[in-house]
Amino acid sequence: MRAAGVAGTGLALGRKAAATTEASPNPLLEVFAKRQSVRQYKPDPVPEEHLRLILEAARRAPTAMNQQPWKFLVIRDKEKIARMKQRVMDATLKPIDARLQQQTNVDEKDLEPRRKAIASVEGYFSAPVYVVVLTDNECPWPDSAKHDGPLAAGYLILAARALGYGTCYITGSIPEAVTREVLNIPARYTRVCITPIGIPDGWPPFRPKKKLEDLVAYESL
Repeated sequence: MRAAGVAGTGLALGRKAAATTEASPNPLLEVFAKRQSVRQYKPDPVPEEHLRLILEAARRAPTAMNQQPWKFLVIRDKEKIARMKQRVMDATLKPIDARLQQQTNVDEKDLEPRRKAIASVEGYFSAPVYVVVLTDNECPWPDSAKHDGPLAAGYLILAARALGYGTCYITGSIPEAVTREVLNIPARYTRVCITPIGIPDGWPPFRPKKKLEDLVAYESL
């Protein structure tokens, strides 16, 4: 009963933003319509019971021959998060600062890319919890793991949204090398993505999607 109540509350959190999407007669399908990539979070912790519900959904994703090659690395340690943030901040600002140093005169307009870069990194690292989705290279069918992993990540992201949390499927913005170094991830695992999980600091505006008619073909292209 408690979990059901949580899910209902979670959907309500995004009701105002979801008003811009097409209504669905099915609550599950509404979750798909309401999912957004969130890049700024409130510091409120994610309760253990909510996190377990999200991970439970992720582990039930489709997988080749039921091999289930995934591993979900949950990070809540503030020191580890801070270390990842610093590594990403340094790597992001290095080329920007190099360009600025080559300029004779630097004005406010020239500094705008640097400010935006800092804000972007700050936003990504404002969440209370992160999940690194990994696949095991030593699984029985490693060639299929590259498909299994993103499916599990998708389930995780949708389950989080059903509970009212924001996520973001991050690859390049938090490089794999950073997570591997800071979190001491063994070589046998390949990172699929890393996603923050948390209450959005305001839901972002919905970005338009292509029409279904533009994406679907029947019988031939």
